[in-house]
Amino acid sequence: MTHLVTFAKEVDEDKVTPGVLGFIVFAAMALAVWALMKSMSKHMNKVDFAESPDEASGGDTAESPSGKASPAKG
Repeated sequence: MTHLVTFAKEVDEDKVTPGVLGFIVFAAMALAVWALMKSMSKHMNKVDFAESPDEASGGDTAESPSGKASPAKG
């Protein structure tokens, strides 16, 4: 561990760069974002945004998936 400390003293204290570790972390984060965007795109393609005509003209009554009106809570 002491050999890393001596290497740090050889570096110019006025010039700080991210180095290889910074690049690896940045590249890993970029790959993770790319994979998440690809997955989100796949899931969003499965979503059907078109409304069926009977749902659009339903009015104010809340209906359950079976088609019957749900009782009012209160």
